Amino acid sequence: SRRASAVFVAHACHEADLPHFTAAAVARLLEDCHRATNDQLRQSAIFSRTETLVLESAAQCKTRTGCLVDVADVEVALQARIHRHNYPDQCLQELIADGDISIVVDGEKIGQINGLTQIDLGDHCFGAPVRITAHAFAGEDGVLNIEREVGLSGPIHDKGMFILQNYLSALFAHVAPLALNASIVFEQEYNGIEGDSASCAELYALLSALSGVPLKQNIAVTGAINQYGEILPVGGINEKIEGYFNVCQTAGLDGAHGVLIPHRNRRHLMLSHHVIEAVSQGLFHIYTAEHVSDGIELLTGFPAGITAEENLNEVIHYPHDSVLGYAQKALRVYRLACQLIHHPKAERKRFGHGE
Repeated sequence: SRRASAVFVAHACHEADLPHFTAAAVARLLEDCHRATNDQLRQSAIFSRTETLVLESAAQCKTRTGCLVDVADVEVALQARIHRHNYPDQCLQELIADGDISIVVDGEKIGQINGLTQIDLGDHCFGAPVRITAHAFAGEDGVLNIEREVGLSGPIHDKGMFILQNYLSALFAHVAPLALNASIVFEQEYNGIEGDSASCAELYALLSALSGVPLKQNIAVTGAINQYGEILPVGGINEKIEGYFNVCQTAGLDGAHGVLIPHRNRRHLMLSHHVIEAVSQGLFHIYTAEHVSDGIELLTGFPAGITAEENLNEVIHYPHDSVLGYAQKALRVYRLACQLIHHPKAERKRFGHGE
């Protein structure tokens, strides 16, 4: 298919009486075909898009009076295509840089994490980080999805939240019934949320709020979870990574910034060259995870308390110095607090009048 694509490029140049492409320029065109499908193994079959890029690259070559279209000409044509459509992206980056949209990319926070979202405008897609926060306290209402309560959450996102809630219940089934009130919200998001790709980040924020263990703010997270804690692949992975990279680059890359993505998304990576260069220099990192426990240890520096191989039905208690151990302790305190509210006399008799 790549050879056939090269023949297609040569035929387009011949038909339009344009300068022909070097081998490196054809390879760059093929990269863009893979980028269009977000897949290292599949090319885009939208030939009109490729043909337009051929014409624009050849025009750049003529402008510099070159004999053959080179990689630089293709790059200029690609950048021109982006600049024609990315004004909303530029505005968002400026709002984040000016502090009007609050995104923290350093330090640690309890119950706060940077999620990764994608905005699709039809002719242009770009990624945008979003702050996700969670609170947890004693109660009996369970997890409150604020986006759903106000009608800003789509059905797929709601589905992801229900899966998250059931996985959380399974994690702590041995201390059931859960005496928990919790809330999760996408900060400064007013246009609605759809998709389940933030469910992994939401779970980490909730576990942090529950355990009191802070999360690293320099690592953004994307990924969906299933009822067994496995992290599932998501769409728009390249745009999401690049959106967060741009924010970190504006703030100043220090070698600690990075993203956590599903392990199964590796073959979808077709990142821009400036991101690849930053990764090769150790200024930016791309981590992958197969299970939520992998991400917990990366984001907190503490052991998760469970591995992907463990059966939740057999868990009796989590290690005390683990994230799930701290969360387990908090849930027991919450349950005791609820019992004191409902049966204060019984509890006083149980613990003695002097306590």
